[in-house]
Amino acid sequence: MNDTEKMSPKYSYLFVVISSMFSASLIISNIVAVKLVNVFGLVVPAAIIIFPISYIFGDILTEVYGYRKARQVIWLGFFCNLLAVIMLWLGQILPPASFWDAQAAYERILGHTPRILAASFIAYLVGEFVNSFVLSKMKMATKGRWLWTRTIGSTLVGEGLDSCVFMTLAFAGIIPLSGLLNAIVTQWLVKTAYETIFTPLTYLVVGFLKRREGIDTYDYETKFNPFIIVE
Repeated sequence: MNDTEKMSPKYSYLFVVISSMFSASLIISNIVAVKLVNVFGLVVPAAIIIFPISYIFGDILTEVYGYRKARQVIWLGFFCNLLAVIMLWLGQILPPASFWDAQAAYERILGHTPRILAASFIAYLVGEFVNSFVLSKMKMATKGRWLWTRTIGSTLVGEGLDSCVFMTLAFAGIIPLSGLLNAIVTQWLVKTAYETIFTPLTYLVVGFLKRREGIDTYDYETKFNPFIIVE
């Protein structure tokens, strides 16, 4: 832990805001993902409009506050999403009012199969932790220079693994191999392009937070075990 990190508040309101936006974008993306949309001839889940934002916030957390804090927020996002899924499931199994005729619609839109849920949760953890790990390691290797290389580089690896793990676990044996590979590559490229387009905004937010918080964390002494929540 460097001196600037020791002198900074444990949790600032800005850290809480970024963490909340991270969790919110994750939960929203999992709800809207049930709809498939056609974007310039590409069929992708509607979550494509917001899920990459969670990676942008993940990059900001790691870049400014370090892997330790990012790890806590990744797990917070996981449990917030798990709570949302449980509540949606409870809402589904509760007996509907006699005059309410939208039970089938509720189940179709908000009901999730166990296989899809498991694939989503595993892919999220793999992708987010790898993204944070790669960015942190690249920051130390570059001594904090060339932010764009690590935001885009970490996204290439993290989003690639996320797409690969999710599509494979969720649809292997259902979608032909060629279609599966095409879907993985398409989502990977679209998500990476999203990150690239928003790189100037990431620069602005990171610069603002570093100045406002008086912190620029390097993870030289950090343990990168994703299962250590408090270090």
